[in-house]
Amino acid sequence: MTETLWTWDDLVASSGGMPDGAPDGPITGVSIDSRTLQAGECFVALEDVRDGHDFVPAAFAAGARAALVSFAYHRRHGDGALIRVADPLAGLQAVARAARSRTSARIVAVTGSVGKTGTKEALRACLARLGPTHAAEKSYNNHWGVPLTLARMPAASAFAVLEIGMNHRGEIAPLARLARPHAAIITAVEPVHIGHLGSLEAIAEEKSDIFLGLEPGGAAIVNRDSPHFALMRAAAERQGARVIGFGLDPEADVRPAVVKLDANGSDVTVDARGETLSYRLGAPGAHLVENSLAIVAALLALGADPTLALPALAQISPPPGRGARTLLRTAGGELLLIDESYNANPASMRAALATLATAPRIRWPRRVVVLGDMLELGPRAAELHFGLKEAIDAAGVDLVFACGPNMARLFAVLEPCQQGMWAETSDALAARLLESVEAGDVVMIKGSLGSRMAPLVDALKSRLAG
Repeated sequence: MTETLWTWDDLVASSGGMPDGAPDGPITGVSIDSRTLQAGECFVALEDVRDGHDFVPAAFAAGARAALVSFAYHRRHGDGALIRVADPLAGLQAVARAARSRTSARIVAVTGSVGKTGTKEALRACLARLGPTHAAEKSYNNHWGVPLTLARMPAASAFAVLEIGMNHRGEIAPLARLARPHAAIITAVEPVHIGHLGSLEAIAEEKSDIFLGLEPGGAAIVNRDSPHFALMRAAAERQGARVIGFGLDPEADVRPAVVKLDANGSDVTVDARGETLSYRLGAPGAHLVENSLAIVAALLALGADPTLALPALAQISPPPGRGARTLLRTAGGELLLIDESYNANPASMRAALATLATAPRIRWPRRVVVLGDMLELGPRAAELHFGLKEAIDAAGVDLVFACGPNMARLFAVLEPCQQGMWAETSDALAARLLESVEAGDVVMIKGSLGSRMAPLVDALKSRLAG
């Protein structure tokens, strides 16, 4: 039997709403999507990209036990118990605050230009070895994702890991204050969303707002190698936070002592404030090693035993869209597909290319990359796309397929032998890409979500799987 998440009375009181009817049992979850809702959950009719009120009947048909709706919603045939509020998002936020208040869980919040979701998932795995751990689903890190994650948090959780993102100035602070973490991580500051914020310093300032929500005596975990470390440290200290620096810098509190990279992962030994810790990372990439230093710092900040938690890192593997690896069959043998299609920015592009270079030539003689535009870079878009040429050459890339107006600039300066094909859209690349790949290739596909690179991953899998 699924455990109770909320009693009806507690959910009504937490939301600040008015009950209209009553369910026939406890609430076992909270959902904003009628398509994935599980029986027993409460459906929240958010008025976002689409009006969730249009899907209340579908939610009840799928087994919803209740729905959080606006006062203006008119009952329809088949509707069950309702909680009526002035604004469903505000109601969800109120439930989130109540969920946060009723738990004694130790909470970590993660933000950063890159590495948020991977760090969150790795922390989830580590902390789950120590006690019941709740974490954000997927990349639920925005104005509805953070309150939804909190509203779903069981009261008996020992730990929780939240991801907090932003596109514009002023978005992180209210989410951080809602989460009230005991430790907050900034993985990195890079030119992501710089088209909206204008400068790297503005991005660092916005990321530093995560410290505004820290619990008294909380820890700020900051990349010591960042040019903006001093700015972030000062922001943390203004909140009375303990600052833990991680990175390669000799003054970092958590820094690598020995790192052995290979095509399947890394063996890492770190110096953590004088304590030596060793662990294996089950996914490759120097950027993941750096993120793991933040994980070590977070474990120490929570008072958790890293020797019990860190073995979980050996079991991690990149999820679809974020580095997942798939062997595909061609007429002459196998090729390796690296799916980085979920998103892209200059830092993650460089990291993905560097990781591609770890694929051994003896097994994978040819390196092929398929690149879509990196979006939201503002006036620096051309410069930041041009700047990838150095990383492409350093990774020993043999063949490049590219799409989008910004990638056209990069494609034009590649060596002729590297030029596979450029097209305006990803769809136009599919046929040539499928004709060109062959046994022995390692193929990496990456681009911003709006560049629609995932269909190319699907096309390769559909044609070559099995």
